Amino acid sequence: MSAAGATGVGSLPGGDAREAARTVTGTFEDFVYLPELPARGPGADMTGRSLGLLVDMYAHVEPSGWRISDRPGRDTRRARSWLGEDLDALEEFTQGYTGKLKVQAVGPWTLAAALELRGGEAVIQDAGACRDLAGSLAEGLAGHLAEVRKRVPGAEVVLQFDEPSLTAVLRGRVRTASGYRTYRAVDRQVVEGTLRDLFAVHDGDVVVHSCAPEVPFALLRRAGATGVSFDFSLLTEREDDHLGEAVEGGLKLFTGVVPGTDTPLSDPAGSVMGVRKLWRRLGLAPGTLAESVVVTPSCGLAGASPAYARAVQAHCARAARSLADNPE
Repeated sequence: MSAAGATGVGSLPGGDAREAARTVTGTFEDFVYLPELPARGPGADMTGRSLGLLVDMYAHVEPSGWRISDRPGRDTRRARSWLGEDLDALEEFTQGYTGKLKVQAVGPWTLAAALELRGGEAVIQDAGACRDLAGSLAEGLAGHLAEVRKRVPGAEVVLQFDEPSLTAVLRGRVRTASGYRTYRAVDRQVVEGTLRDLFAVHDGDVVVHSCAPEVPFALLRRAGATGVSFDFSLLTEREDDHLGEAVEGGLKLFTGVVPGTDTPLSDPAGSVMGVRKLWRRLGLAPGTLAESVVVTPSCGLAGASPAYARAVQAHCARAARSLADNPE
């Protein structure tokens, strides 16, 4: 995957699909993405949208969150309807587009941590249910990707899995329904194998996004991810060895260098100063920066004001140009 400068993470404020598509396609000339608009309500959020993709598995909203259902109900229909609306808007604004197009889905482990079984506990506690969920997601994603390619035939599709709960799953930090204890950690080989199977659904580039600390870069690379998207401010020097090795092995870094909620923005060059310092610390050649780094906000922009969301995406595009023009 040749880096394309800058892109967004996924969510935007507001509920107007056409306005969201217009903003994204007008800001990112070479790396657009399918926006998510969770302000519309359950089913438009990233978890609800991904549950709407499932095949032969359904979910509905309870006061505690999303729970498995026996049949598709109003929440599933709403999720699918909103996704169709978003795809219509994106198709309208990408006529003749030939750059990268990123679509996002919640990964199998974050989905298993968020989705409740009929008894109220999370899917994560049941190994068989986790396998069924991953298989259903894989089948649904295959159909979704085919639909995206049909609507925007010239685009190079990139699949992003949102996995903010992945580290908690690996370390046994996901809380039970009562909140008084946590579920047992899932074996790393099981986690890696499940991710590898999901990544294989797409024959193009696969990125994993997490805005949580301690992103497991090495595991994701072994599973076949071609890029990792993360909150740059949470990176510590403990990750240096894994990070340097991953970049030298071809992994792309989607560096979330600008906050996802309203804050005064520095100059674009200042926003990527930390990335330049990281490159020096890792002993990597400055000339590889532009091909290895994509600049993004630190996380989704659903909690931002519309004006800030527009400004921060344009800021990321300018910061990426600064990084390419002045890597040192």
